[in-house]
Amino acid sequence: MVTIRLHNSKTRTKEAFVPLDPENVRMYVCGPTVYDRAHLGNGRPVVVFDTLYRLLRHVYGADHVTYARNFTDVDDKINATAATRKAAGDPRSMEALIHERTEETIGWYHADMDALGALRPNFEPRATEYIGPMVAMIEGLIAGGHAYAKDGHVLFRVRSYKDYGALSGRSVDDMIAGARVEVAPFKEDPMDFVLWKPSSEEEPGWASPWGRGRPGWHIECSAMSYELLGASFDIHGGGLDLQFPHHENEVAQSCCAHPEASFARYWMHNEMLQVEGKKMSKSLGNFFTVRDLLDQGVPGEVIRFVYLSTHYRKPMDWTAEKAREAEATLRKWREMVSGVEAGEPAASVIEALSDDLNTAGAIAALHDLSRAGDAAGLKASAKLLGLLEDRLGGWAITITDFAPFVARLASLRAEAMTTKDFAPVDALKSALTEAGVEVRMSKAGVDLLPGPGFDPAKLEALK
Repeated sequence: MVTIRLHNSKTRTKEAFVPLDPENVRMYVCGPTVYDRAHLGNGRPVVVFDTLYRLLRHVYGADHVTYARNFTDVDDKINATAATRKAAGDPRSMEALIHERTEETIGWYHADMDALGALRPNFEPRATEYIGPMVAMIEGLIAGGHAYAKDGHVLFRVRSYKDYGALSGRSVDDMIAGARVEVAPFKEDPMDFVLWKPSSEEEPGWASPWGRGRPGWHIECSAMSYELLGASFDIHGGGLDLQFPHHENEVAQSCCAHPEASFARYWMHNEMLQVEGKKMSKSLGNFFTVRDLLDQGVPGEVIRFVYLSTHYRKPMDWTAEKAREAEATLRKWREMVSGVEAGEPAASVIEALSDDLNTAGAIAALHDLSRAGDAAGLKASAKLLGLLEDRLGGWAITITDFAPFVARLASLRAEAMTTKDFAPVDALKSALTEAGVEVRMSKAGVDLLPGPGFDPAKLEALK
């Protein structure tokens, strides 16, 4: 079996990946807070961990990998958006407005991540569906002396966990000295963080032993990962910006709630993203959502290629030039593999991905396969990175690909004008439509265009 080596943020070393149970490899990745569109930086961890998911499935078998990525659907930013709509005159309840916003945003997220070629995780838990387990975990932390209730709040007692700061490499005293921490009358210690907080009548809330309220952010992932993957699981991933305090707090509360377990054994963090060499910022005019780029005509597959061209632990710079180069490469590769049956992924590509997910090295290996003329190997190997898949290929179709069908339709229509039998015309139109092709017929002629559900494989089958 292939040996996968991963850089473990917990130990700061590259280690051989040995799952707790090879029959059920488990991975949890922190997902979005669903208050708005995913920006370009949000898409990077999705593609990074989707690629790892694909590698794990290749090595251990698709039925032996469990991947969970959550939706945080209770948050002050969501509440603020709903309150704005309420203030603008929407007569519906805050609960209805919050539900509408989260459903809308989750729909956007799915559409945008699908466009990047990301597979859906096995589980996509929503925080609001796991309030009961969160309350139960908090009760256990209080009983163990790791948390305390005060003024409707429940706080985690940071100094009760001796290893706090190990994941991020910080000491509690240094953090207090160098960080801005909230000083509140209900805190025993400035570093203690909220597990539960009270809700006003306008805010979403749930009954609890401490009064009506809602969970703090950090407890959500601890409770959901425990319910779906168990007290110990293999990999926990997310952006580097989450390492502290979110992941540090997850470790503390999870290990205190289940001291017999190890929680996540391997921690992986992807670096941040820049645009044209600068930090992405609305004030600089270089802030893009994934949807912005898609609507500007940048294909999702091209965005994915650019993400993968930089190793996940290095800062990534999105540039228009990189996008142009990626598009040219993908067009050439798609032309090369058109109509070719995929072979087996090349050992060089698997070796690169198994070396701490070296996607840049894997893409270099794809270039080697292309230069060698190994179309079958290129197609199979690229799919391991989520590239050259049929479902992503509509953007690369050229007018020459449709030319045979344009000619055939025109011929059948001319014949039908004489015989008055339009059944062959209708049959071909239906087949093309089924393949996701938009058929436009007029006196001027026949035009065929790739539609939203375009499937190149189905089009190829009609030849």
